[in-house]
Amino acid sequence: MSRTAAQNCSVMACSSSSIPVRFPFRLEDRWQPESCGYPGFNLSCDDLGRTIMRLPYSGEFFVREINFPVQQIQLYDPGDCLPKRLLQLNLSDSPFSTTYYENFTFLDCPVNLTSRYSAIGCLSNSTRTVLASSDESFVKSMATVCSIIVSRPIPISWPIQYDQGPPDFLNQDLQLSWFTPDCIDCEMEGGVCGFASNSSQNIGCFRIPAKGRMRKGLLVFGIVCLTITLPAIFSSLGIGVFICCTDRRRSTDPAAVIPQPSIVAVGLDDSTIESFTKIVLGESLRLTGPNDNICPICLAEYRPKEILRCIPACGHCFHAECIDEWLKMSSKCPVCRNSASPVPPNDT
Repeated sequence: MSRTAAQNCSVMACSSSSIPVRFPFRLEDRWQPESCGYPGFNLSCDDLGRTIMRLPYSGEFFVREINFPVQQIQLYDPGDCLPKRLLQLNLSDSPFSTTYYENFTFLDCPVNLTSRYSAIGCLSNSTRTVLASSDESFVKSMATVCSIIVSRPIPISWPIQYDQGPPDFLNQDLQLSWFTPDCIDCEMEGGVCGFASNSSQNIGCFRIPAKGRMRKGLLVFGIVCLTITLPAIFSSLGIGVFICCTDRRRSTDPAAVIPQPSIVAVGLDDSTIESFTKIVLGESLRLTGPNDNICPICLAEYRPKEILRCIPACGHCFHAECIDEWLKMSSKCPVCRNSASPVPPNDT
């Protein structure tokens, strides 16, 4: 596909330390053509080089991160009082939405009140403490000492699990998603979206050369093969020496045939491997669970936009292409050596 529509749309940033901005977003004060961004995705910069998004009915937010492969943007409040902004949030006439809403009740409580919920500092003062909770039983228990300010749905990043203790969603960033333009498949395949031409609103996918990915794939395959087959080779040599020595000690019997053991690497089938969770790394490279920033198989550091796959049984994560090759030949996690299979093995 021709790159005529996207050739002037290089990746931009407000400063050297700011997040990269590219289609469907566009930095309107960096002299990029309008064709570099999709309608409603304009961003700008402030004097300190921070990236700004303006929502039509909710004002300005700073942009902390953009995760292009999963089409999510992470925002925070310039005034450091996101709970107040969430009370007035209106996403009308914007291309963004939030995945989950939870009904929160904001409470006006005495200053000296002791609670398992932390006070919202930017809404509290010397005469009152403001709390917020989505737990109806907690709200009812506080009815005698607190007054209700407002109850309304608040956007959150994921569903609340009450058995995990008091949530702190209101002090986290605002995470929004977009569904149009749909570039997920293009991004997951290593491409970049853009308008097909300067005069068209059709979206095209511009491919990135795969030479680097092919070299890495061959390296990963070699590592996996060596890791799994070397023990089998040494085992076979040991068995061969043992059989040879045994043959010399006993009389030759033409009818006696010592069966050669077959060593088979038993892995998981493709459907099981594909059922394991995939993660697309954002710019922050944050991972939960027992993981750091290096793939335990290829020993390369993770980079933004890379696709990881995690083993549900133990939570260890790897480059998807690394662990996929591994699990085809071994059913054990390469880190903890526990079974990666979601189905317990039969004892028969």
